[in-house]
Amino acid sequence: MEFSVWNIVTDIGLISLLLVLSVVLRAKIRLLQRSFMPASILAGILGLIFGPNGFGIIPFSDFIGDYPGILIAVVLGALPLSTQNFKWSEIMGKVGSLWSYSQIIMLLAWGGGLLFALILLVPTFDVHNGFGLLFAAGFVGGHGTAAALGDAFAQQGWEEATALAMTSATIGAILSIAVGLALIKSGTNKGYANYISSFDRLSEELKTGLIPKGKRHSMGTDTVSSISIESLSFHLGLVAFATTIGYYLSQLGESLYPNLVIPAFALSFLVGLMIRQLMQVAKADDYIDKSVMSKIGGSATDFLVAFGIASINLTVVADNVVPFTILLIFGILFNYFFYKVVSKYYFQENWFEKGIFTFGWITGAVAMGIALLRTVDPKLESKTLDEFGLAYIPIAPVEIMLITFAPLFILNGQHWLFTVITIGACFIIFIFSYYKKWIKFRDEGTG
Repeated sequence: MEFSVWNIVTDIGLISLLLVLSVVLRAKIRLLQRSFMPASILAGILGLIFGPNGFGIIPFSDFIGDYPGILIAVVLGALPLSTQNFKWSEIMGKVGSLWSYSQIIMLLAWGGGLLFALILLVPTFDVHNGFGLLFAAGFVGGHGTAAALGDAFAQQGWEEATALAMTSATIGAILSIAVGLALIKSGTNKGYANYISSFDRLSEELKTGLIPKGKRHSMGTDTVSSISIESLSFHLGLVAFATTIGYYLSQLGESLYPNLVIPAFALSFLVGLMIRQLMQVAKADDYIDKSVMSKIGGSATDFLVAFGIASINLTVVADNVVPFTILLIFGILFNYFFYKVVSKYYFQENWFEKGIFTFGWITGAVAMGIALLRTVDPKLESKTLDEFGLAYIPIAPVEIMLITFAPLFILNGQHWLFTVITIGACFIIFIFSYYKKWIKFRDEGTG
């Protein structure tokens, strides 16, 4: 198919139609409400079923698989511009245990998942050396990370990585709710929950996804006058600039060093960080509304998820179904172990709420963790979400480094070194946690 700008317009229009339709279906169908299925995932599934990789009814262009790689650069370009200022000492003092617990899970998912595949799946099924990274990319990272990892590997010849990573993220989101709700039912029956835990007690907006008039909030604040430029245009311009420069730097690096490909999304993140630093030096950073930036990143993520799922090549998944299934089983057992065993020692207060949130997060991304947390703590009295917001600030750069450098390690034959670095880092953080008394090897009434 010859490229035309109308390909982009029609693709966005079609996926937007599916997103709106999915919002309506979520609002009307009780089963979808109980599944906590985000509209973006539902839209992607509809696009997969009725699009070119399914029945071929929805006329997406041949370029549908290229959008996730672009959108992840937009998401990461906006990330530094939407992050609140912080002091490391304040974070460690307030949420040290949640930070160390979450950071260990993330690192161990990347390194441990890769190690599991290198030992069992690679020699048995002759899959790619980076196959084990699909667990972390899909479960812990979600669709955004899946798009980033798939794009990085695709540039180096492993084109199947995108379809597999997106499938991993989709299955992870579904499993996080299905297994998470089962864990909630079991935990509440055993008296672990400290707050209201019945689904029927949740507010209607959490079930349907539609917020009534009395509970609506503003998206953000105008920081520049519309006489000069619309505030949304100003914020979009900063993100688009960071994304574009990141892309050009990636192309420049590839032309100078053909064997070293640094993904555009990683460089977009760095450019966004530099823009923020420059604006802070110029004392103009208060003209960036963090809420608006967050909405821009969130909106790009919605489209990324929808396009990513809709573009999954089912043939690739079918060709790898056995090793892929084994890897996903390993992943869910890994996550269950952390929820059931490790969380009790890290969280001396509200272990069930924090444990169920982190289970949702490491299985189906943060959105799924919030959905599960809302079930056991509708009013967010445990402060789990507030603490995670602080804890994730120092985690985010580590995640960016993992997404950026993991493919480079694999493609340069340093897969064993990557496992040593990540698992070794987990051990160091664990020792540090014990020294700071963030972890206690006593089970004091947690059940």
